[in-house]
Amino acid sequence: MRGTALAAALGVVAVLGFQGAANGFGTDSPDEAAGARYEATGKTKAPVEGKLQKLALKPKGTGKAVLSQQDTKPFGLLGVSWKDPDATVQGAIEARTRDAESGKWSKWITLEAVKATMDGKRPGLKGATEPVWVGPSDGAEVRVGGGAAELPEGLELNLVDPGAAKPKKKGDLGAAPVAFALPAVDPVPTDPPSVPPSVPGPDSTAPKPDVVLRKDWGADESIVVEGPIYLPAGKVKATFVHHTAVADPYECSESAAMVRSLLKYHVEVNKWRDLGYNFVVDKCGAVFEGRKGGVDQPVNGAHTFGWNGESSGIAVLGDYTHAGASAAALDAVAKVASYKLGQYDGDINGTTKLVAPADNLTNYFGAKYVKGQSYDFKTLSGHRDGFNTQCPGNQLYPQLDTIRKSGPAAKLKITNVNGATPQPGTSVETPGPVSLTWSTSTAAALVTKFELLVDEQVVATTAGTATQASTTLAVGSHQLQIRATTTNGKVSTSLPVTVVAAVKDIKFVPVTPKRLMDTREGLGVPLQKVAGGTSVTLPVTSAGMNNVTAVVLNVTATNPTQASFVSVYPNGTTRAEASNLNFTAGQTIPNLVVVPVVDGKVSFYNHAGTVDLIADITGYFTASGEGATQTSHGPTRLMDTREGLGVAQQKVAGGSAVSLDVPIAGAKAVVLNVTATNPTQGSFVSVYPGGTNETRPGASNLNFTAGQTIPNLVIVPVKDGKVSFYNHLGAVDLIADITGYFSDSTAGSTHTNIGPKRLMDTRAGLGAPEGKVNGGTAVTLPLAGIDGIPATGVTSVVLNVTATEPTQGSFVSVYPGDANETRPGVSNLNFTGGQTIPNLVIVPVKDGKVSFYNHSGGVHLIADITGYFSK
Repeated sequence: MRGTALAAALGVVAVLGFQGAANGFGTDSPDEAAGARYEATGKTKAPVEGKLQKLALKPKGTGKAVLSQQDTKPFGLLGVSWKDPDATVQGAIEARTRDAESGKWSKWITLEAVKATMDGKRPGLKGATEPVWVGPSDGAEVRVGGGAAELPEGLELNLVDPGAAKPKKKGDLGAAPVAFALPAVDPVPTDPPSVPPSVPGPDSTAPKPDVVLRKDWGADESIVVEGPIYLPAGKVKATFVHHTAVADPYECSESAAMVRSLLKYHVEVNKWRDLGYNFVVDKCGAVFEGRKGGVDQPVNGAHTFGWNGESSGIAVLGDYTHAGASAAALDAVAKVASYKLGQYDGDINGTTKLVAPADNLTNYFGAKYVKGQSYDFKTLSGHRDGFNTQCPGNQLYPQLDTIRKSGPAAKLKITNVNGATPQPGTSVETPGPVSLTWSTSTAAALVTKFELLVDEQVVATTAGTATQASTTLAVGSHQLQIRATTTNGKVSTSLPVTVVAAVKDIKFVPVTPKRLMDTREGLGVPLQKVAGGTSVTLPVTSAGMNNVTAVVLNVTATNPTQASFVSVYPNGTTRAEASNLNFTAGQTIPNLVVVPVVDGKVSFYNHAGTVDLIADITGYFTASGEGATQTSHGPTRLMDTREGLGVAQQKVAGGSAVSLDVPIAGAKAVVLNVTATNPTQGSFVSVYPGGTNETRPGASNLNFTAGQTIPNLVIVPVKDGKVSFYNHLGAVDLIADITGYFSDSTAGSTHTNIGPKRLMDTRAGLGAPEGKVNGGTAVTLPLAGIDGIPATGVTSVVLNVTATEPTQGSFVSVYPGDANETRPGVSNLNFTGGQTIPNLVIVPVKDGKVSFYNHSGGVHLIADITGYFSK
């Protein structure tokens, strides 16, 4: 009931808000279905013109005046005013009203004076009480008395009708709906004297709340004849929370009418330039734009005398003297305060210093403020913290601590990018890898996770205790941000930092194959298998390896306890869905990996079971200026022991090697797809620089069992124009197909990291039609302009290609151009029925495309890009 709660509040003064509530009828009449009179009829489409009635009070002897009980025109809000703004009223100012629907009179309510100069010293200022929302009424009575002094002249009762967009019955105040709260986009102010209209307010680390704009709650802009003013320093350092005593319960559909009433009273009775509060919140959580000038701007309001010049005011509709605010209202306050403070690197749960602009300021707790001195305030304060008032009520005030702790992670910012402190208006340059750190004033225990965003996409996720993350960027300019999620589910996002990934002669440096990691021996990582669902991280750079952007590793999985896959990815980044090795229990399988390097490290993830992992480095890419460029060549078959091509026509015996002349002058390293076939027993093959008399490194490139056919890509240095192939046991036929080489040629291509990103998956119809690739057919993958790959200039791409679910034994060839291009007589993957097998492919690009041919049966194909070469 409208009056039931108000009767209990009789005589209680709630200051600096809607002071008190009326229509305390003390009845349970069924006619008092208060909400029915305020049901929303639709979105307010135009300003709603309110009306102001003024009724003079009559003197009744010394210190007394009255307005006799009388009929009035419909109104919903009232207050008393007098001519002299410096005069004070001795004794109580009380009023009561008649409900327009039931005809019953409320009990007496007490009104309290407001500081006349709240909005500065302005023409026509009057002394006045705070306004009181009384609901739809059509009668009033006022009494003033109890003091010994003469009353000021010109006492009058001011009655505000907020106007009706669609009147329905006598007393209808035309309350607009709150359901039309708009997404957080507001128009640029049209006439701010101190902020150019074309300049938006600063971004905030906290999300911008949805706000009911002035045009949508029906603000009558014709009565606001002055433009807004802005905080002198242009920065919101604190937020002050207020309450506005309102009949309880009120319907949220009344809220727009209540805000319109506030505007009318503040402008035409108080003579302020506009509505005093910057924002108004109702019990359902709707946020209304208050004083005009831009939701995103530091608008100077009139809400907390003495402290308006450095703060923003948020009023909660309702009297919170005897009951606390709703959870929805508290959440709305938190959203607004977090947004406004977050625009200026503030923390809703922090403190700030405010400078007292005048002497003789005293707060509710007796603290006195001296002009020109700085004082500590909580960034979310109650009105009573700055002025001697009960506002925001004895029950809402202690709830402010709950609000302070309910905000998102505050003061969230990126503090370092690749060792440099980002500066406003500048960018950080990188060849691709990027590592950054961040900070927040929110305790780590209250943060669930951090996410690294690149161009608004999540690329890495860390624990709430972390302060660092890394990733690799594609060529171009990118916006990097950190997003924090706290334990209460709130989200904040740091302001963006611009990082430009620029390719500057990233070249390849071949090295003699060297073992960097072996979990069987504790080399590089702990002496233990990699458990399912876990990763190990390996340092891959050493002295003399400068500005390394990526490394070339031959990775071997051995002794797996069950079927699984392994992914190799840059240290500190979110692991992509791509896999580099797939294997069954007991299988030993290698694959070449080109992986970006972050902080000199890469990580290896095992999906299931346990497995030993081995990694041999064969070269690296660097932005130091040294190294070789890449030239596509082929695919062309250089060696086949079955036919005597390039070497003798015979299998390579165990414990022996064959040497292959590389027919390319100036080649420092070659890219070979090496296939072992027809082995007589399990063994391994090593490919190494120079002739057979060169010292063979302790690294392997292919591992196989008897009768197995298996390929692997090899990037091997060339020495004296030769490379050699060593077989450990039994006898095996070896095939080598060249796809490119590295040299000092200035006409060659340089490397760019990208991904790993999945470009094709026939299981999902990604990049190619959904369905297996049938035997004797090919599918074409467009690359130009896709997922960060340049539209022009790309000469070849680095793809990890996986064949899965084959219906029978077959092979796959990857080659340049459309499917109808002449396919070279080479293979990149060989497999048996049901086998899943990956292989790295460096394939030339023709007309922005590459194609994939399957020889027999049907097979699904997956392609993940890790980089490309371009001129």
